[in-house]
Amino acid sequence: MLARGNMTKNALLKAVPFSVEQRLNRLGANLRIARLRRNITLQEAGRKIGVSRFVVSDAEKGKPSTAIAVYIALLWAYDLLGHIDNVAEPTMDEEGMALSLAHERQRAGSYEALDNDF
Repeated sequence: MLARGNMTKNALLKAVPFSVEQRLNRLGANLRIARLRRNITLQEAGRKIGVSRFVVSDAEKGKPSTAIAVYIALLWAYDLLGHIDNVAEPTMDEEGMALSLAHERQRAGSYEALDNDF
C-alpha cells in the first residue's frame, strides 16, 4: 500500500483524462451545493460519514485521489444515494450489449456421445 505522500506514483493521478476531471469537478460542485442547501458544515458532513472536513472539501473540489467511497457516502449523507442506481447499469450499456452480441455463439457446440466403456 502506498503511503499518502507516494500517491502521485499512480499514473491516473498524474494525468487525469480531461473528461474524467470535468465529471469529478461537476460531481464535487453538486455535492457542495447539496451540502449548503441542507445547511451542513464541512465538519458536520465529515463527522456523519467518518472522515475529516478536509476529505469532504477534497471531494467537493473533485480531487481525483479522493476515494469513491467518500463520494458515495456523501450522496448517502444528503439522501441522494438513489441517483447512482443507474451508473454503469448493464441494460443501458449499448456498446457493451452490442459487443456481447457480436461475441455470442451462433450455434451450440458439438458433444461427444457417451459410451459405456469404463
